[in-house]
Amino acid sequence: MGFADDHLIPLVDTGLGNSAYLVGLGDGRALGVDASRDLRALRHAAGRRGLTVAFAADTHLHADFLTGAVQLAHDGGATILASAAGRRSFPHRGLTDGDEIDLGGLTLRALATPGHTDEHLSFLLLDGARELGVFTGGSLIVGSAARTDLLGADRAEELARAQYRSLRRLAELPDHVAVWPTHGAGSFCSAPPGAERTTTVGTQKLTNPLLTAADEDTFVRQLLGSLGSYPAYFDRLAEANRRGPAVLDAEPVLPTLTAHDVRRLLGQGAEVVDVRPIADFAAGHIPGAVSIQLRDQFATWLGWLVPDDAPLVFVTNPGQDLAELTWQALKIGYDRLAGHLPMTAWAADGGEQRTIELLTADRMADRPVLDIRQQSEHKAGHVPGAVGIELGDLPTRTGEAPSQAIVHCGHGERAMTAASLLQRAGRHDLAVLAGGPHDWARATGHPLEEGP
Repeated sequence: MGFADDHLIPLVDTGLGNSAYLVGLGDGRALGVDASRDLRALRHAAGRRGLTVAFAADTHLHADFLTGAVQLAHDGGATILASAAGRRSFPHRGLTDGDEIDLGGLTLRALATPGHTDEHLSFLLLDGARELGVFTGGSLIVGSAARTDLLGADRAEELARAQYRSLRRLAELPDHVAVWPTHGAGSFCSAPPGAERTTTVGTQKLTNPLLTAADEDTFVRQLLGSLGSYPAYFDRLAEANRRGPAVLDAEPVLPTLTAHDVRRLLGQGAEVVDVRPIADFAAGHIPGAVSIQLRDQFATWLGWLVPDDAPLVFVTNPGQDLAELTWQALKIGYDRLAGHLPMTAWAADGGEQRTIELLTADRMADRPVLDIRQQSEHKAGHVPGAVGIELGDLPTRTGEAPSQAIVHCGHGERAMTAASLLQRAGRHDLAVLAGGPHDWARATGHPLEEGP
């Protein structure tokens, strides 16, 4: 058994595609690395092992979630470790390149690895002189490096060149050193798919295309060429993390609302987000509601498509996990949670409802097709003639959706979100495919088309 097996616990957020880490320090204390504001998994893991989080380290000013470090400091007195260059406005120990922290037997050394952000640090964990592993955040990740355009397209190449130097600095560590990244498959901060979330320096030197790139210019072309779109809320969370998220003094509770409450809130500019399964939304929903089914990826699409400055009303079914719903919203900075409305209460009160047709692939006939998946998904295989508009771009491009269109994604959830946005923009001639392009191919016997 190695150090990681005995002392390190990865805590994977599959929806955001990220990993936090809890490291037991051998004396009842622990180090938390890149923990989000949703601390449930970290607290559970620490509690099972009788650990108290004494240190909370952040590799960078995260753009895809709010840090949990401020809450850990408030609740248990954890010392926050972060880059001094980040100019965080809350108490923390600001670190610069080469600074070391005595964790009580183990040592954490800060390594400046800019690229994903200007102030990015990696944290090398040492046992005496032996390097155990390195928390690389958004620098070196499995099979790639994290995106470099978070500070704007005009700085993407500059930061990609910084990322080149940072990855080569990390590659100078011994081959046996474990690599513990924050961003992984499923994160909009990284590119490659795959199941592996941790690796070693030696493995990455052999297999990571960016580390085998012939030169810096090739590296930059490869990295910038892999960047897809990213959620709009990324533009606001880095500053929110610099200021520090509001401390929560109690476990959040999502109140139950009445139909009367919701009508009043709508008059005050509230947004209605329907988190029920897509078949239920299709059968009947509140006019103007946005369909975002409660699942692992809920937070990403909420942040991408719904304003953060309006009260939020969630429409729910009995038995849906209200705690999960609440924490997914809170971890990306949605604090104005008005409550949830059981759809049965709206129906019992005689509230107006709209519907959206939900079709199987064998009923698509020859209607136009709107593909709202990411560009990379569309290029890999789409229904011939399909119009491609990414879901994240759709709110500003509703006029480009073809008339009488059947909207599809991979399974149906994103397509229903798209249809709900189009419907509230005045489009009532749409249907949603309950499935994806491969269902169309099986139903028709025709091949998918590849390319743009």
